Amino acid sequence: MSFSEGPEPKKPRTSSSEIQPFGNVKMTNNGKSAPELRYKRMGFEPTPELRAEWKRRFGKEEPHIATLILARGGSKGIPMKNNKKLGGLELIGWVIRAAIDSDIMDSVWVSTDHDDIAATARKCGAQVHRRSAEVSQDTCNSWVTIDEFAKYHPEVDIIVDIQATSPCLHPFHLHDGMRLTLKDGYDSVFTVVRRHGFRWTDPKWGIQPFPLNFDPAKRPRRQEWNGEIVENGAFYMMTRDVEQQGLMQGGKMAYLVMEPEYGVDIDTDLDWEIAEQRLFRFGYHGRTPKTVKLVVVNIDGTLLDGQVQVSPTGEELRSFKTTDIVGVQQLRENGIEFRVVAEGDNEVQRALAGKLSAKLEENCTDKLTVIDAWRQELGLEWKDIGYMGYDISDMSCIKKAGMSACPSDAYAAIQKHSHFISTYRGGQGALREFCEQVLEKGNMAAYVDVAEQTWDDFQRKRSEGMAKKSRTRSLSQSQSVGSDVPSI
Repeated sequence: MSFSEGPEPKKPRTSSSEIQPFGNVKMTNNGKSAPELRYKRMGFEPTPELRAEWKRRFGKEEPHIATLILARGGSKGIPMKNNKKLGGLELIGWVIRAAIDSDIMDSVWVSTDHDDIAATARKCGAQVHRRSAEVSQDTCNSWVTIDEFAKYHPEVDIIVDIQATSPCLHPFHLHDGMRLTLKDGYDSVFTVVRRHGFRWTDPKWGIQPFPLNFDPAKRPRRQEWNGEIVENGAFYMMTRDVEQQGLMQGGKMAYLVMEPEYGVDIDTDLDWEIAEQRLFRFGYHGRTPKTVKLVVVNIDGTLLDGQVQVSPTGEELRSFKTTDIVGVQQLRENGIEFRVVAEGDNEVQRALAGKLSAKLEENCTDKLTVIDAWRQELGLEWKDIGYMGYDISDMSCIKKAGMSACPSDAYAAIQKHSHFISTYRGGQGALREFCEQVLEKGNMAAYVDVAEQTWDDFQRKRSEGMAKKSRTRSLSQSQSVGSDVPSI
């Protein structure tokens, strides 16, 4: 496959100043993280034989690995989506963070034609390749943009093209892929997901409907069918030799099967809303996890379900879920303060607050001011506060808190702005689920810093559910895939 070359692009503007990325490992424009840390992350030590193989493949014993994130300013589905904030961080920031914190990259680049995206990239710790107008058109595919970058960076031996629209990418996905490239000798590695969809011919083909991947007479049950492997585009790793053939996938190939919770791909406004919810639970939030030190809830609609039952004597009866009390106890066991606010003033609220041993602010019409006073009293910042509400009166606190949540039956606008939506209704265990989320995010550090663990320990913890390990499958060496991947 051949491509016509446009005019010679301008030399990309870069700075020789030191970059301070998200993580704890400092990188410079011309430097890299320590090689021993790189291989510790990937879980192997290079042998003399392996280094000799790298010398043959790359012409050097330490190949230069570069991340390249394609982020032009002319995205169509969601205008300027690459610079739009998702979960409080610009979209490209999520994948820049994962690339830098992987500790296996010699350099991390964003290829863009837009000043605002370039500024965000630098703020997040990446370098900027100023792509030319010729490779920024709607008709350009990803390879021509990658090729332009490769021409100006002959020092790069392995290019990791990360899709900005895959915000649930984690460093461990990159570790798995690069281990296949360096240790197992694959020339290209890419990500896929497993889908269980029955496909039919398109009426536009002018033929009768015909099944493409199943027999209607022997329609399989889901558990009897492994499904199909479909690219999700989270990343494409390729050696320079593959790229120079006009390919993003070629030579000896392998793919990584990403678990569905990580396989987010944003293309439409609806995808964006789905990603916002999935990101809170499955996104990579950096080396330093969110550490909530104070949890505040609006007692109405969260601990209580909003329903009032009246006894024959006229007494009002309310109910709550005892598992919510267990959740509060777990918070306290982990040193997290718990308090409640209420807009009304009645015995039920006081009794429940007493049962929880929680400080209660009644007749609370200005929750933001009350919680801010508590914040100052405890010497906290708003990022240290978790808040759970359910109605429009909770909006200011939902937007301000470092970690916000609501029950499944909360007001629609509250759900839209909450980091986490419980699968339970108010008064039915929603608070307990939020408490578990708070504790899960606070314990994330135990899973993130592999340098302090053995590889076996890290793999064991990942398999327990915090970060499910990607499974690998290899393709035959004779296969190759063209580069008709749409430009991002």
